[in-house]
Amino acid sequence: MNTREEEPDSENSSNAKSSAQASAGQNSGGRVLLAAFSRPPEARGEDVNSSLVIAAEPVAAYPGLKEAPQYLGPLTEVAKAQGFTVDDEPYEMQIGTKVVVRGDFHKDVGSRVMRQSTLAFLAQGYAVSITVIAGTQDDVEELVDGVSFGAGK
Repeated sequence: MNTREEEPDSENSSNAKSSAQASAGQNSGGRVLLAAFSRPPEARGEDVNSSLVIAAEPVAAYPGLKEAPQYLGPLTEVAKAQGFTVDDEPYEMQIGTKVVVRGDFHKDVGSRVMRQSTLAFLAQGYAVSITVIAGTQDDVEELVDGVSFGAGK
């Protein structure tokens, strides 16, 4: 995957990064930590440009936020504002040593369907989101399966 720090031009790359920027609360100290795309964002293609965006923002930006499932509420609102529809209710899942909450969404883009899954967790005073976007559920699952957490130090 290609990593980028600049603003992408293509629609699905823009959705991935703008969704992450909005969820990272750019005005509240949130940050996009990584934005990676399967092809350069400017490169046009027939399929969805698979992407992965990792963002973090201070838990203090959300008064009363104590657990990751609470954080998925604001993330869901951001996804809806970007035109995504919720597929199912958020659920918890274990990835290695960490329990994360997952939300799945989709959006029709012309003749294609863009699928998004966001994993969220709280760590060291931050709410962290890992958002993957792809054109098929299998591609989303492949990206999510690539996320792993080891034992903390």
